[in-house]
Amino acid sequence: MIKQVSKDLVRVRKHERVREKISGTSDKPRLSVYRSNKNISVQVIDDVKGVTLASSSSEQLKLKNGNNVDGAAQVGEDIAKKCLAKKIECVVFDRGGYLYHGRIQALAEAARKAGLKF
Repeated sequence: MIKQVSKDLVRVRKHERVREKISGTSDKPRLSVYRSNKNISVQVIDDVKGVTLASSSSEQLKLKNGNNVDGAAQVGEDIAKKCLAKKIECVVFDRGGYLYHGRIQALAEAARKAGLKF
């Protein structure tokens, strides 16, 4: 009998493998992405201290289309502005086990375009 594994469990396992290799410091915090069916959210985390330095989401921005590429791009621009205001210029990108495609890619490219380096 074949045991089926859910897509989310597969994503969580990928995320755990990635998290073994990357972590955020105060000099170069981790930009962590979470994508749901309705929204997308981002946090900038210092893993050494265990503190969230900045966050943004499509819910916070009250976007009508938080679940599409345009909404993800707006969240990316917003998080970049918040980071630059706190003098955070360089981050480590943690895609959360998601493929670098679609909303994740749009968020990352918008953050880069707004001045964040990773």
